[in-house]
Amino acid sequence: MRLFAAWLADATVSEPRDPNAMTLATVDADGMPNARMVLLKGADAQGFVFYTNMGSQKGQELAASAKAALVFHWKSLNRQVRVRGHVENVTTEEADAYFATRPKQAQIGAWASKQSQPLESRMAFEKAVAINAAKYAIGNVPRPPNWSGYRIVPDQIEFWHDRPFRLHDRIVFKRAAAGEAWSKTRLYP
Repeated sequence: MRLFAAWLADATVSEPRDPNAMTLATVDADGMPNARMVLLKGADAQGFVFYTNMGSQKGQELAASAKAALVFHWKSLNRQVRVRGHVENVTTEEADAYFATRPKQAQIGAWASKQSQPLESRMAFEKAVAINAAKYAIGNVPRPPNWSGYRIVPDQIEFWHDRPFRLHDRIVFKRAAAGEAWSKTRLYP
């Protein structure tokens, strides 16, 4: 995780936008993979954290399989990190604390959006935003009960660094379970 933190710090300096952007891959009920971009909101010894609507497609898929993969690609650095692991929910306290840091319009949007559900019209969504903006015009906006965070607890982290003539560096760290020691293997690119 120290190596990941160093690479993320490098990306924060060199990436023009969203150095914390990552591809989240899940699997649906039919076993078909799904991938989408989300933003990393925390990374430490426990894992990689992001937040979303739990009723969304990704939320439903994470609840069903409790496994996921992440990919960070920092083109400006010619680096990539792949993560595979088990998924757990963040605590209520963590979700509340993060939600409180979001801009008020984003908090209101979390109440207004029925993420991944069919939307009859753009006007319907704008109306839901207006209704919730009026409802929470004064005071703090509480976290919606269906909005929380997930932590990917890594079992495997692969670091890839582009080198001239395709002589790339590729190192994989693996462990049998959270809290156990990591093994390190260098792979052919």
